[in-house]
Amino acid sequence: MIRSVIKSIDLLNKSVGHAFAWTIVILTLGISYEVFVRYVLRDPTSWAFDLSYLMYGSLFLMCGAYTLSRGGHVRADILSRRWRPRRQAALEFVLYFLFYFPGVLALVIAGWGYGHDAFLIKEVSVNSPVGVPVWPLKMLIPAAGVLLTLQGIAEVLRCVLCLKEGQWPPRLHDVDELESVLIKTHSAHQNSGVQS
Repeated sequence: MIRSVIKSIDLLNKSVGHAFAWTIVILTLGISYEVFVRYVLRDPTSWAFDLSYLMYGSLFLMCGAYTLSRGGHVRADILSRRWRPRRQAALEFVLYFLFYFPGVLALVIAGWGYGHDAFLIKEVSVNSPVGVPVWPLKMLIPAAGVLLTLQGIAEVLRCVLCLKEGQWPPRLHDVDELESVLIKTHSAHQNSGVQS
């Protein structure tokens, strides 16, 4: 039961993270177009800055829970990484309730007010004369908070499983950093050369 809840939340955040990863493509195309028209045609756009912060802001907000589901956030675990898994899980369990949940619940509550107000007035950007709508980005703030809350629940359940079993349950795996793959491949080739 616990594992199925964790997997469901992880899959939800994987889907959201993968969907919002496409904002990188939109951002790249938009900025490339802006560079071309600005420096080649000498006719800059009035919306490029707004596009960049809308796309990057969306990516940042909506991929946070996905990153947490993969254990990809920066951690200050100088001491705890040397501990046994049960001790790590006990510490993380306490820290989620002391710091994480209050923070993300504040994000949901304050973000809802902020996003709702922006929606009501149909807020647009003040950075350009085009009037690019920014209220959709602000409405993503509470949505990101909800996804982070759900992922926090999955992480607490991981702690519970680790406390019971003495080892961390595996995470879903879907991407590798290229550098990690190259290091593993290089190490494997060196080890096979040494053995022969």
